[in-house]
Amino acid sequence: MKQLFLIRHAKSSWDDPQCQDRDRPLNPRGERQLPPLAHALAHCGAFSGTVYASDAVRARRTLEGILPGDLPAQRVQVCPELYTFDYRRLLHWLQRRDDPQDTLALVGHNPALLELAATLLGQPLAKLPTASFVEIRLPVSAWRELGPGQGRLERLLTPRDFSYAQFARKQRKHPDNPGSLPATLTHLLAWMRRLEPGIRTGLDDEFLHQYRVAIRRSRALAEALLDVTPNPTLARSVRHLRQHARATGRLRDLHVFLAELATWDDTRGTAPPALSAWLRAEADRAHRRFVHRLDGRRYHDHLDEWQRLIESGRFRRLSEQLDARAIRQAVARRIRTFNRHTVELLHTAPDEDIHRLRKQLKRIRYLMELNPEHWRDRLKALRQRQELYGRFQDRHVQIEWLDSFRAQAPAKLVAATAPLRGRLSRDKTALRRQILAQGGLL
Repeated sequence: MKQLFLIRHAKSSWDDPQCQDRDRPLNPRGERQLPPLAHALAHCGAFSGTVYASDAVRARRTLEGILPGDLPAQRVQVCPELYTFDYRRLLHWLQRRDDPQDTLALVGHNPALLELAATLLGQPLAKLPTASFVEIRLPVSAWRELGPGQGRLERLLTPRDFSYAQFARKQRKHPDNPGSLPATLTHLLAWMRRLEPGIRTGLDDEFLHQYRVAIRRSRALAEALLDVTPNPTLARSVRHLRQHARATGRLRDLHVFLAELATWDDTRGTAPPALSAWLRAEADRAHRRFVHRLDGRRYHDHLDEWQRLIESGRFRRLSEQLDARAIRQAVARRIRTFNRHTVELLHTAPDEDIHRLRKQLKRIRYLMELNPEHWRDRLKALRQRQELYGRFQDRHVQIEWLDSFRAQAPAKLVAATAPLRGRLSRDKTALRRQILAQGGLL
């Protein structure tokens, strides 16, 4: 069995009309495409064999930008023959390979790559944008045995699939009518659905983060309307949104912990590789579970029901009750509740009490953002306070994850993680003191 990666070079520059095609460099966007492309290729195993590239400047720069630092030099080759736009030349070149590696990666050019993929798969592929790649499995024992229609498509990934920054580049960020609750919720729902492919790919944590923001904002706005006008159908949808939002929590917490561990130095207590590996395995399991949820019938039924509701005339009439005055009243009620719980907060209070206050802050903020001009100054302070409570919750969860690891680790690793455990606990204690000193909202 052979594995073939066909990688199209990153976005190139056309700024110099006198420049020969072979000499065209990457443009700034192409340079930005390289780190996420490198991460995606490494995740998919593209560097387990030999990597070949066209000798065109844009292909060589792409090669330089994606190669892992530890890849042996003898497994990287630049070949003038790969500077071609004819797929038949690529196919013949592959058939002449006596490379013993079962995996080959080619950095080259369209239309040759796209047409070669279509030939090997026996089916057309719609597109292969710059900085995209195709992975094909081939049931042959030697490269000379390659022929049309033999391959099986494992994946075709574009920058929009593995890079949130590339995905969001041309996305519409705001609803057409930002003052309309139905328009806002419809926009958030469409945004969630557009984010789902990136979540499934699992190569950029920002897809999940943006999805969490969208679904939790939708739930908070729906809850605010439910406060004003109780409705059984709306209550059921709020319950479903809450369930799906909660399902993201485990994976998000692992993402945050892994990202922070990767940046911490000795002053924070370094983590042994075994801890990072254990957390990555937990994250992989959590990702598979969440993708299974996204692909489930119940999830799709819930979102379809939600869409029918927010697009209905009945919902539009309900939402009209949440006018500026009703929003201010709802904010005032939630602030009173928050302040009461803050006054009751003691130094010995369980962490869950602070977590509850964090969720209350978030709902207050989402309500204020329905009329941001009215609360412009207060929103900034609210976001800062919410960030403080969020850091406390992160430390709480990270200590739980670390304790789970230590409970099953050998004594040597328990000792190695003791400095990290101490640092997390001290951070959490300091954050608790800051929270207790904040007082209520004005």
